[in-house]
Amino acid sequence: MNIAPSKYILSSDYRLVRAVKPNYVKVNSEKIRCGWASGDASLIEYHDREWGVPVHEDKTLFEFLVLEGAQAGLSWVTVPKRRESYREAFDGFDFEIIANYDGRKVNELLVTKGIIRNRLKIESVVANARAFLKIRGEFGTFDSYIWKFVGGRRVKNNWSTLLLIPAQTDVSVCMSKDLMRRGFRFVGPTICYSYMQAVGLVNDHITSCFRHDQL
Repeated sequence: MNIAPSKYILSSDYRLVRAVKPNYVKVNSEKIRCGWASGDASLIEYHDREWGVPVHEDKTLFEFLVLEGAQAGLSWVTVPKRRESYREAFDGFDFEIIANYDGRKVNELLVTKGIIRNRLKIESVVANARAFLKIRGEFGTFDSYIWKFVGGRRVKNNWSTLLLIPAQTDVSVCMSKDLMRRGFRFVGPTICYSYMQAVGLVNDHITSCFRHDQL
């Protein structure tokens, strides 16, 4: 595996830190990936198949909202490895079911293996499901609501290196404020920008990555 050197990389909360990962990874003569997608099979799979692909299905949009919130403050690879455990624990990310979780269910989740057993994060999933339903009641779909922040069209960036990718943007700040006003939790500007990248509101694959021009 040939790699290009780099002094920094984005941490799990998208801060620039000194790291061992490169700006990009050349896996073979045909494919070059963003530097964070290396070493771990689940990360490579996520990078190649999902990250940056526009999502318009509400259940999937909610799933990523849960996963991005759970990942806050943790290692990049923590949540992707536990994704299926989250799917099982949270009823397949069915926001209508989750919105009806009570204190007993929350306590059950606090002893469920395979997920981040943090009360604030678990309770935020329930609160976010309820807020999610309210947005659907107002806009018809969460998709209609969330895509309005980019005018209904994905933003395609042209970053040559991970160093240039911002931790947050004016749009993610605006999104964060509006989500929090509506009762969402764990939706700070940095988490919102990570969410935007995940569900394809922005394409932040670096220009040398094979996925940049595919999306």
